Amino acid sequence: MTNLSTFARGILCGIALLRTFVEGSPLSHDAVPRYFRNTPFTRREISVSGIEQELGPLLSPGSAIFLPSDPEWSDVNERWNTLEPPDIEVVVQPAKESDVPKIVRFCNDHSLEFLAVNRGHGFTTSLGAFKGVQIDLKQLTDITIDKSGKYALFQGGVRAKEVMATLWDHGYVTATGSAECVGIAGPALGGGHGRYEGLYGLVSDNIIHLNLVLADGSMISVNETSHSDLLWAMKGAGHNFGIVTSLKLKIYPKKIDTWHYHNYFWTQDKLETVLGELNKLQDNGKSPVLLGASYGQIYINQSISKTQAMLWWTFAYAGPASEAEKVLRPFNKISAVHEEMGDVSYPEIVNPQNTGMASCGSAPYAISTILLQTYNITTERKVYDLFNKNAALYPELGEASRLFYEGYAVKGMQAVDPASTAYPHRDENHLVFYSAAVPEGSNLRATAETWAKDSWDLWTAGQPTRKPAIYVNYATGNKYESLESIYGYESWRLDRLRGLKKKYDPHNRFRFYVPIVSK
Repeated sequence: MTNLSTFARGILCGIALLRTFVEGSPLSHDAVPRYFRNTPFTRREISVSGIEQELGPLLSPGSAIFLPSDPEWSDVNERWNTLEPPDIEVVVQPAKESDVPKIVRFCNDHSLEFLAVNRGHGFTTSLGAFKGVQIDLKQLTDITIDKSGKYALFQGGVRAKEVMATLWDHGYVTATGSAECVGIAGPALGGGHGRYEGLYGLVSDNIIHLNLVLADGSMISVNETSHSDLLWAMKGAGHNFGIVTSLKLKIYPKKIDTWHYHNYFWTQDKLETVLGELNKLQDNGKSPVLLGASYGQIYINQSISKTQAMLWWTFAYAGPASEAEKVLRPFNKISAVHEEMGDVSYPEIVNPQNTGMASCGSAPYAISTILLQTYNITTERKVYDLFNKNAALYPELGEASRLFYEGYAVKGMQAVDPASTAYPHRDENHLVFYSAAVPEGSNLRATAETWAKDSWDLWTAGQPTRKPAIYVNYATGNKYESLESIYGYESWRLDRLRGLKKKYDPHNRFRFYVPIVSK
């Protein structure tokens, strides 16, 4: 048990003798108190249908259990990256937060592994090691704005789409991830980069409270006065410690009415000029705080060129065009094949920037990713040339491959003391990654993975004085990603995380999403 009473602490000296009796006796599983059990053990073998029959009556009305034979199975089991998906035997959708501890305890009592998801957007192939019960939080979608206007409570299944729209309609904003189809809780546990980062920091920097289910099925409150040590870990490595059924985030009054976007389509000969201007604009973290996001893609656009990958870049500014275009003046001087611009509300900015619901597909993705402090222009030319070369050699794969570049205003993130949270990479300014949707039925997976690794090697070589840094929410499970590159190179960081792991998840039940301890 997590919290022992004074009386219980007084009889601890007798537990060792009692345990010897209990573990050696023929008592039934249900007769053994939970606090005497070292690890979960199987009362008896239970079938998939048996899980539905036994677990169902324990849950609130409105909860749902799906088996592989159900027509909805493919929908409830859909994931963004299907390259190495988890082996889901049963999907449980709890109707209330109080159902989640019941599901976890049921799984423990039957030696079943469990995996909580809200929207299934994990990059990492470490999820492929899982087999068991998926706890799908999609029904937990309540949003409650506190009367003080200082924070809101979001249940664990809420997406960024609902967060952005609901708060905006009530005159507020908060930090979210950039894509509206992902959840709010998942990105927050790994940091959470987004358009309000320059003003308010990462999503995790705005967490003030978590309702958390631990591996033993107990539910605890995590904040500055309750389990504050765990609050530190949840802000950057939270996937390793529990299931967030709801969380409170700081919210802020809406100060502007529209966001301005400007999208550019450039041919490859503009690469050096574009990246050079991006480096000047970003200036090692000094980009304007209202320039919320600059996203780039390099890909084959058949309408522009069938043989040369092109550059597409989109900028989003928290303010009107008259202000934004002054900031973007250097880019307006670079001759573009095509441009698009406009002013929209904050919830609508996702569509012109290609981070709306329409962009959230499902495919077997081969990926490599890294964080950068600045763009090495020579390196980026090499990465581009590699892309163009491989796109010509493997046209089917080339059409499904892209280089992604994410840049944010980072002043708000960098204002937070790096030691105050588990998120380790506050001195990095850009997220970049190569992604290929491997065509179904093809034999191109190995080719895509080699392409991904070659791109990663180029990015790493392009910053020889810095160690590779990986954003945990984009970690891929590739062997060349070390734990230090993900969770920080300072030895005290992993030491502290491992100590908290022993305290809060001693049997390592949460080990499938970029695990600190893999076994």
